[in-house]
Amino acid sequence: MAFVKTEVQGAVEIITIDRPKALNALNPEVLADLKAAFEAVDQETIRCIVLTGEGDKSFVAGADIGSMSTMTKAEGEAFGKLGNDVFLMIESFPIPVIAAVNGFALGGGNELAMSCDIRICSDNAVFGQPEVGLGITPGFGGTQRLARLVGMGMAKQLVYSALNIKADEAYRIGLVNAVYTQEELMPAALKLAGKSDKKDFIVVFTDGEPDDKAAAAKVIIDAANSQETDDALTILFVQVGDDAGATKYLRSLDDDLTGAKFDIVDAKTVAEADAFPTTAALILAAIED
Repeated sequence: MAFVKTEVQGAVEIITIDRPKALNALNPEVLADLKAAFEAVDQETIRCIVLTGEGDKSFVAGADIGSMSTMTKAEGEAFGKLGNDVFLMIESFPIPVIAAVNGFALGGGNELAMSCDIRICSDNAVFGQPEVGLGITPGFGGTQRLARLVGMGMAKQLVYSALNIKADEAYRIGLVNAVYTQEELMPAALKLAGKSDKKDFIVVFTDGEPDDKAAAAKVIIDAANSQETDDALTILFVQVGDDAGATKYLRSLDDDLTGAKFDIVDAKTVAEADAFPTTAALILAAIED
């Protein structure tokens, strides 16, 4: 891979877009390398991914306008499809992905960050969807994901105005979870990912081995967030170990839900599920220690 590099630290993999001379801008080759990097992740050993950009100026400055300007109509359509396919793959990736935004995240860069589960950034980061100012609209999911993260009104304001916002404003509106200095960003991302091996971070260690509880939780949260209003009433729980009190409580809930279906499944089944429960179904993921 010419434009993406990877590094494994324990149960965490760092994926870095490595095109700093072009501010890590996206072209077909970068997207292909990014796709290949995620496809190559060893999901048996990796429990969290940190995605960042090379250098201290840019996460991803957007799509490569120079490359796009020479594309035929068919090539442009293929580029758009590739970008959307890659971003959807990241969004639905079976394990959590943290975006460590280390500078510009504009257009496709902001859309890439929004495809990740969690976003943290450096204090020099700049976010925006400048496409309207160029006579186009956001093409890699910005019109959908931005509204889900910051609300419809703020999303429309950012897209309609094509204005960029700095790190503190991105934090204020909920686009990012935290702001750090450039020097603190990657240590903070790795700490959040679980490189510290402490149980209050994403990678949980049981008997010295990485556990997949966060992956199961990702499936549950994403499933609930993607449901229609009625289906969002689905109740899903993850139980750690054999907690008789929790089981008794959940069974009491089952009695209160008319027509509810109560199943006990393991965490792997939840994480690998292709379909999710119907309205008012109750899942208890009993994870063996």
